[in-house]
Amino acid sequence: MKTLKSTLAILAISATIVSCNNTTKNTDGEVQDSTALSDTAGTVAVNPLAHAKEFPGATLKIASITSEKSGSDSANITVKYDVQNFKLTEQTEHDHHMANSHEGQHIHFILDNKPYVALYKPEHTHTVAVNSEHYLLSFLSRSFHESIKTPEASKLIKFKVNGEGKIEELPTPTEASLFYSRPKGDYKGADTKTLLLDFFVVNTSLGADANKVKATINGQDFTLDQWTPYEVLNLPMGETNVKLSLVDKDGNALTGDNVSVERKINLAAE
Repeated sequence: MKTLKSTLAILAISATIVSCNNTTKNTDGEVQDSTALSDTAGTVAVNPLAHAKEFPGATLKIASITSEKSGSDSANITVKYDVQNFKLTEQTEHDHHMANSHEGQHIHFILDNKPYVALYKPEHTHTVAVNSEHYLLSFLSRSFHESIKTPEASKLIKFKVNGEGKIEELPTPTEASLFYSRPKGDYKGADTKTLLLDFFVVNTSLGADANKVKATINGQDFTLDQWTPYEVLNLPMGETNVKLSLVDKDGNALTGDNVSVERKINLAAE
């Protein structure tokens, strides 16, 4: 009897250790082991994924940012990048069954947390208003739009375009920030089965006892305590609303310029 009781006690302790082992890692390429957020069949499910492929040494730098006045109230800004140890336009090896760019790997250009522009060449020109301030986040992306989540593969800057249409660099942002990346736009056919949910956090980390991202999808909330890609399953055809918010360890919304973003996407059978 004592032997049986001892065995049961050991099993109970082991189960407790396993259930509490929800380690969160924030380094790109590491497999996550937190509990999946999948729900019952037929309802929206959100599950963490392992990174598809690592890119050690991949770097993205802004080589230059210039502007030229265009008309009386706008300016064209041109950003040129320096990319190392990462091939733009190459297809990323992966086994995730989700939307993939036929043009290959690229740069996500996110200005003021608006929908990104995919860049397949290391240069981009964008029109903005004069006398305006802007946040620009750029990061390297796999061909199916999953970000490379390392400081070396990304760059966040803040700048102003003055009345003469010239760039004035502002201090590098230091506040906790969340930038929306995927899902985006329209999905059709097989691409509606599994959608990538991916975001970029800056000046903070995520964890069970740290900040988190609250994802609200068609009114259903998911608390994400890992900085990793996620798959979204069982979305209905038609319009879906996705909102991402940065919250503290107790679920309270953070304040700041880039802490909450909302998007609408559309799914169609064909």
